[in-house]
Amino acid sequence: MRTVGWLNVRDGRLLAVRTTGKDRFFVPGGKVEPGESDAEALVREIREELGVRLDPASVRPGFVAEAPGHGLGGRMVRMHCLYAEPAPGSPEPTPSAEIAELAWLTPADAHRVPPAGRIVLDRLEDVLLAV
Repeated sequence: MRTVGWLNVRDGRLLAVRTTGKDRFFVPGGKVEPGESDAEALVREIREELGVRLDPASVRPGFVAEAPGHGLGGRMVRMHCLYAEPAPGSPEPTPSAEIAELAWLTPADAHRVPPAGRIVLDRLEDVLLAV
């Protein structure tokens, strides 16, 4: 399954979300729809999940995290992790109806995320150098 994730880091912590009814935190983002680019999917998903309007011109590639999906019966998730900046005047991230909670995570929180999220947290130092 192809997905996108937003690499949003502040003060050395990665923004993560917990969906209602789930026990793990995920990198904000989601599935890429047919005919949609990774950048388009990221902009759409972040607006839906967090109310943040990303600047499409600021979207740039990071890396790919591939791992078994949490609760997907061993099905692999290929998450294209992207950097992007909020558009001027965009609000701070706020949970939507499907998001129960936001958290700012460090590598010490690896037990709170699924396998693909662990890959991202393991690479947090690389992410910090790129932002």
